[in-house]
Amino acid sequence: MTLLTHDEYKAIAKGLDLPTCAYIDGAYRPARSGATFATTNPATGETLCQVAACDGQDLDFAVQKARDAFEDGRWSRLPPSQRKDCLIRLCKLITRNARELAVMESLDSGKTIYDCETVDVPETIACLKWHAEAIDKIYDQLAPASDDHLALVLREPIGVVGLVLPWNFPLLMLAWKIGPALAAGCSVIVKPAQETSLTALKIAELASEAGIPRGVLNVLPGSGPDLGAPIGRHMDIDLVSFTGSTVTGKRFLSYAAESNAKEIVLEMGGKNPAIVLDDAENLDRVAQHVVNGAFWNMGENCSATSRLIVHAAVKDALLARIAHHARQWNVGDPLDPETRLGALVSEAHFAKVCSYLDKAETLVFGGKADKGFVEATLVEVSSSDHPLAREEIFGPVLSVITVASAEEAIRIANDSDYGLCASIFTANIKKALRGARDLRAGTVTVNSFGEGDISTPFGGFKQSGFGGRDNGLHAHDQYTQLKTIWIDLADDDEEAVA
Repeated sequence: MTLLTHDEYKAIAKGLDLPTCAYIDGAYRPARSGATFATTNPATGETLCQVAACDGQDLDFAVQKARDAFEDGRWSRLPPSQRKDCLIRLCKLITRNARELAVMESLDSGKTIYDCETVDVPETIACLKWHAEAIDKIYDQLAPASDDHLALVLREPIGVVGLVLPWNFPLLMLAWKIGPALAAGCSVIVKPAQETSLTALKIAELASEAGIPRGVLNVLPGSGPDLGAPIGRHMDIDLVSFTGSTVTGKRFLSYAAESNAKEIVLEMGGKNPAIVLDDAENLDRVAQHVVNGAFWNMGENCSATSRLIVHAAVKDALLARIAHHARQWNVGDPLDPETRLGALVSEAHFAKVCSYLDKAETLVFGGKADKGFVEATLVEVSSSDHPLAREEIFGPVLSVITVASAEEAIRIANDSDYGLCASIFTANIKKALRGARDLRAGTVTVNSFGEGDISTPFGGFKQSGFGGRDNGLHAHDQYTQLKTIWIDLADDDEEAVA
């Protein structure tokens, strides 16, 4: 996609028709209480609009409509090829509205228009299209029973699912969840993050236009206490898939135990290490990967490289190159396509990130923060027990830990409550493979930063999550349940004799 000018993006922003109501049973609806909340532009602090503040009343209504849709089969029993056609039409509509969605996403979240245009919107479309194309290519199974029996193992949609989204990738995380959930035939209740509700509401409208039946895709904005907790406790929601902080994710386990023992899928935090050994080749390229991993999306990324574990022999040379490339990550207006670091999502989150900057011991570069913006920052820590080396900051802050061996690097990397992603840089293939095997993380990249792609499962070990995976065919598993159908083929006379 060809990028526009700063002025052209500002003109689009002025002309946007922002959605303000919940989307339930195929229509925009205000909250039953009449309550609203302000959604603001993090870059300016200006109120964009007032959005419906849903609560348990709205949730009960939405769940009933979702259950009705599921039980009468308008989507759940639709032939797979027809569900695929609807989702493909949705992809076409998103493509048609891509530029407006990108600007809306940037305004609502503080993300740069560069990332929204080149990453978030295109990958949202690619994700939905991938899961749509998979719908009629996932086969059920025939178990190896006896000659007198036929055993069918079927995958059936689990029912009504609650999808609780984070604020850092509103569109993309929506796609990661509704793609496989809708492909499986589920009815869906989406709760976007209160900070970033707009694009999810717009996608729901486009989904209806694409032919997805009413009641199948519902989007309810609201707060965690007023809406998130009721989703977790609701007796008629069969599964909750949550992406967000570890603290909040753990609450959904309690909610499930307090209610109907619904299934819970958690994708939570990370404190992801990048290990650079003394034999790493092309340190300039290594630096580019580390910088991209640490500062992309302002570090508001659960898979961000937030710990650089580097061998002492190459530390100084690598840090010099990192500093050089980090200078290219300028802070500025998110709607300027030249900007690489936008605004942090909220005043509260900005304050949290600044509190970590106050704890920095040795500042290598960066560290400036002002009115919601934080520049790319590199700090050295004296111990792997330092808060900047152990706690998830979720901002553009990279902590450096110096080691003397590969064994020490692996040990420090694994000494974490988290296990989402990790990277290892080395020219020795045995060290690379051994390191990848020994690192306790759901995704390990070798000589690069990344998360895999839509075909590879994404999720973590330890307190980074469990219960399922986003992306890949594995993502479909969590939205289905297995049923065995056992058929007796024995001759009636033979059975009577036996």
